[in-house]
Amino acid sequence: MTKKVLPKEASEFTKKVNEKVKKSLPFENTKDFDDAKKGFIGTWDHVKVDTEDGHAVWDLEDYNFIEGEAPDSVNPSLWRIAQLNMTNGLFKVTDRVYQVRGFDMSNTTIMEGDTGLVITDTLMSVETARAALDLYYEHRPKKPIKAIIYTHSHADHYGGVAGLISKEDVASGKVALIGPEGFMEAAVSENIFAGNAMIRRAEYMYGSRLSRGELGQVDAGLGKTASKGHMSLLAPNDTITFDHEKRVVDGIEVEFLMAPNTEAPSEHMMYFPQFKLLNIAEDAVHNLHNILTLRGAQIRDAYEWWKDIDKAIRAFGDKYEVCIGQHHWPTWGNEEINDMLIHQRDAYKYMHDQTLHFINKGLTAIEVAEAVKFPPALEEKWYLRGYYGTLNHDVKAIYQFYLGWYDGNPADLYPLPPEDVAKKYVEFMGGVDEVLKKARVSYEAGEYRWVAEVVKHAVFADGENGEARALLADALEQLGYQSESGPWRNVFLAGADELRNSVPDEVISGVTLDIVEGMPFNLILDYMGIRLNGERSIGKRISMNWKLTDVDENYHLLVNNSVLIYREGEVDDKADLTLTTTRDTFNHIFGGVKSFEAAFADQTAKLEGDAKKFGEFASLLDEFNPVFNIVTP
Repeated sequence: MTKKVLPKEASEFTKKVNEKVKKSLPFENTKDFDDAKKGFIGTWDHVKVDTEDGHAVWDLEDYNFIEGEAPDSVNPSLWRIAQLNMTNGLFKVTDRVYQVRGFDMSNTTIMEGDTGLVITDTLMSVETARAALDLYYEHRPKKPIKAIIYTHSHADHYGGVAGLISKEDVASGKVALIGPEGFMEAAVSENIFAGNAMIRRAEYMYGSRLSRGELGQVDAGLGKTASKGHMSLLAPNDTITFDHEKRVVDGIEVEFLMAPNTEAPSEHMMYFPQFKLLNIAEDAVHNLHNILTLRGAQIRDAYEWWKDIDKAIRAFGDKYEVCIGQHHWPTWGNEEINDMLIHQRDAYKYMHDQTLHFINKGLTAIEVAEAVKFPPALEEKWYLRGYYGTLNHDVKAIYQFYLGWYDGNPADLYPLPPEDVAKKYVEFMGGVDEVLKKARVSYEAGEYRWVAEVVKHAVFADGENGEARALLADALEQLGYQSESGPWRNVFLAGADELRNSVPDEVISGVTLDIVEGMPFNLILDYMGIRLNGERSIGKRISMNWKLTDVDENYHLLVNNSVLIYREGEVDDKADLTLTTTRDTFNHIFGGVKSFEAAFADQTAKLEGDAKKFGEFASLLDEFNPVFNIVTP
């Protein structure tokens, strides 16, 4: 077994960069540390959550090294949020309102109604959701759950739902499950259509394969990291569709404000008049957020973002006394909340307007990202620091939102692929050895961004060149040590680790039975179309009828012209075959619990017609490699 290559220490240049950060930011302002601890009731001695078979889902002890002054290898500002995100336990926010923090990357909010509990967001994993509720019950009366409210369509806010309630609870109406318009489509499409790529990139973003430590993963900005438990999804039985729509849930009044295409495609904020409490969802937390997440997703709308924060200020700015988000800690006091929300609003509008300002001066995305800087009034606010999103990559996302990938330069319209261009660059620069010789000089001068740029070509020209991989890893590592953003640090360090130690073979799957059960069947068929290998499908024509008897649905599927076309409610009398099964059986097949072969064997699925055509169809569907290369060709 090859011995793992370990991380290196911070360079003298990195030490100086991080020392400069210590002197440039108001570290004497420690109010956030007081607010993060306010209302503390209790926690566990060891905040560790396991699966039933003993697999670690969440373990805060991994981060016990985060204390005292920031080490040379961690940006002091990132170290600050890493310390704040260690605050964990059950907290009283105001009368009848509690939060569990530090049991996952997100928070769960628990309100005490007349007869039971109203819970907002359910963390990412079934196991952490159960643990959070257990902690609450250790300190408060064990009342039943009467309602769950989803704030938005990201997995760290709905993934734990099956740890708290069952699908039968929802179907019967025993528990109200409230979500914003478009929730299910947004939740499943984001996790499925590009899911394989997103999961792989998320491993970089959250540093999930990195060791925890001063030379490794320390934080994700929004929280410590993503939990590694079982992810579930239940469809809402009550949908919010317009601004100021109201509900009374177990005696608790709530008024909703829609916020689609801000931090998530489907999102809403809510105001609770009895508690004078605004839940801002994830549109104003204690860091600058992503306009485009590094794991990849649809670009968010910075224009709608600032407008929706302003909408909350206009609607409730003279009413609220507490503001909570589903990450980090609350803000108390009307004046302080308004000050925070105004600055948050202005930050997103500033990014939006100044990006377009420089776009209209002819700058490209990279140039705009270098040009746009926050004014002091925004830059000095801790809750606008780039712990998660960054000004640099948010500006690039806004550019992409308006102008797309093409920068207008004809030379960039039809570039060579990375490996081809790398080989040409290296050849023109005199070969790999000459590139590395010059790059080492730049590395010793602390020019890590340039070294990463140029040595990337050496690696893509010769992926097995150990010296090139090592030098690129060294440069990425120092960039990681200098990063204020948790995801930036994680991305740089994950890249360095894979250059030194190769791509791991452990597979992390995003498709679970619970997710599949929540998907409309048309999305499953869409994903099959994505899996269809276009080249192998050339000249193929396969017509199939699929019948789902338990839900009384019929679909006609046609493979032709190298695409999969489907129509609901149609039957082709001349189809090559008819597949008859139940939606439940298909869920188990698509969710990886059962195979078609097993379903045919036990007759939970039946095939009439040309069985060879079905086998031919199955052979055209690719299985995506979940650990594809990123930093190497």
